[in-house]
Amino acid sequence: MPDKNFKPYALDMSPVIFGTSGLGNLFVALNDDVKQEIVKECIAHTQGKLIFDSAGKYGAGLALESLGKCLKALNVDPDDVIISNKLGWIRTELKTPEPTFEPGVWRDLKYDAEQHISYDGIIECFEQGNELLNGYIPQMVSVHDPDEYLAKATSASEDEKLYNDILDAYRALETLKRDGKAKAIGVGAKDWRSIARVYEDVDLDWVMIANSMTIKNHPKPLLDFMKRLEDDGVQIINSAVFHSGYLIGGDYFDYKLIDANAPQHKTLIKWRDDFFKLCGKFNIKPAEACVQFALMVPGVKSIALSTTNPKRVKDNIAMAEVAVPKAFWEEMISNELIDKNCLEYTNILS
Repeated sequence: MPDKNFKPYALDMSPVIFGTSGLGNLFVALNDDVKQEIVKECIAHTQGKLIFDSAGKYGAGLALESLGKCLKALNVDPDDVIISNKLGWIRTELKTPEPTFEPGVWRDLKYDAEQHISYDGIIECFEQGNELLNGYIPQMVSVHDPDEYLAKATSASEDEKLYNDILDAYRALETLKRDGKAKAIGVGAKDWRSIARVYEDVDLDWVMIANSMTIKNHPKPLLDFMKRLEDDGVQIINSAVFHSGYLIGGDYFDYKLIDANAPQHKTLIKWRDDFFKLCGKFNIKPAEACVQFALMVPGVKSIALSTTNPKRVKDNIAMAEVAVPKAFWEEMISNELIDKNCLEYTNILS
């Protein structure tokens, strides 16, 4: 059970932290020069502490490997950068034409990845990640995708067993923190309910919510939970606020290809069409609206943004400061593109 006297570690978070899925060849394979230019631009334009979010799952360790290589080439002092490594996936040999861990979205990978969530598995992931990072050590550690791990369960008893594996993984993280090998323990997941479940049993310093709290999706129970985290002093990073780029014109929604001719996708396509029209009316970039909404929900200290284009880094950072007019939000609500229940916890109309 969590310690009632526990006080979360206060990280010095910038409004924008840099996701590294692109360094792992998500959707497109980048050459090393482009990756280095992306990292160089992050260094040049960041406001506050330089923070990168990565994971062994991203490109089967390629994102970690590329990040470490770029930081080393750019002579970045390890003390000048904070790295978050979401643990739980280990690089393995590639034995099939494409990786098995997330088919169809990663390009030109030379390795596969397996989920290892246990005490020993997390230590193994941490050590492998440090090797891939080329001398840079993550200060922020977490269990990655506990929701996907729990989704394997076919019965209540199996669910309990898998959840105990997750608790064992957190005991490993607590050991790393106690031994001074990490500073802050967190969790990253797409299904926020798994985060809420973990929070009942684990002392967390920070939480990363992905694909969950966005301008498109913002369920009131999640808002309630985020307000609780805020009251408890737990810092929140909002991630994947474009739903894999779909909300800003991409073809994938939460890593799944959207088919314009599929009946089940019609509602989603209409929402985006209406959203784009309203953004055009107010001369607002869809990405700016997404970012501003994501930053205005309870407890959010930072937003994680990733790009495969070095020229977009500066603009990504600037989006955190864009002023969106009140009238835009009013029309989003009146057109039922935003749930009015969010008004209880956001200041979009103030």
